Amino acid sequence: MSMSGNGGDTPVVYMEDIVKRFGTITALDGVDFTVNQREVVGLLGDNGAGKSTLIKVLTGVHTPTKGQIYFEGQKVDIPSPQVARALGIETCYQDLALIPLMSVTRNFFLGREVTRGFGPVTWLDMPEMDQQAREALKDIGIHLRSPREKVGKLSGGERQSIAIGRARYFGAKLLILDEPTSALSVGETHKVLTYTLNAKERGLSVIFISHNVGHVYQVADRFTIIRRGHLVGNYTRDEVTENDIADLITGEREK
Repeated sequence: MSMSGNGGDTPVVYMEDIVKRFGTITALDGVDFTVNQREVVGLLGDNGAGKSTLIKVLTGVHTPTKGQIYFEGQKVDIPSPQVARALGIETCYQDLALIPLMSVTRNFFLGREVTRGFGPVTWLDMPEMDQQAREALKDIGIHLRSPREKVGKLSGGERQSIAIGRARYFGAKLLILDEPTSALSVGETHKVLTYTLNAKERGLSVIFISHNVGHVYQVADRFTIIRRGHLVGNYTRDEVTENDIADLITGEREK
């Protein structure tokens, strides 16, 4: 097993020789994938390239046909999303799993509510949760109008910011952003990219999945490109231009 980290650090995650077959279809064919400590990795590939399958293997949605996953240097089995989350892997999908009619605070603490009371009589400690949500989001550069505001009234960029802040606050070590800038305006996209970099500065590692090479290029330290279930290669930002990446994704340029 070879795991390369920054300055000798153990990678947050190392996926080795991952194969995933669905019947006669091979979606992943011997893919290696590494995310180092405090690193943003852009995971890129056309539709059907295998990037979504790779992430679903990492997050316990799919079981690999073959291969090993190491998390912080330890070999792990991830049979379910709950196990992935317990390890410290949080995924922000396009739909974000936020409830529009509930407040920012209630969404932030969903399933992890702070309560007060004794014995069978408890109630939600909303002032405490409001304060914690406000401070946690402020820590990555997000300033709320009100933590009681309904999520449905927020912009797409603001909703992404809540998901990113929530992941960091609850101890995530690896944050997976699945197409976080799709359908966002230029201004909103800039905010999400800024929050992503702020999360990295606060110690998170990030996998940034996007069809938009320009967006990924602004935040990623390294790019992993997959094509037709195979690893094309890993490249640092000083090794490739945006055009190079686009050509590698489509196969117009080889390694």
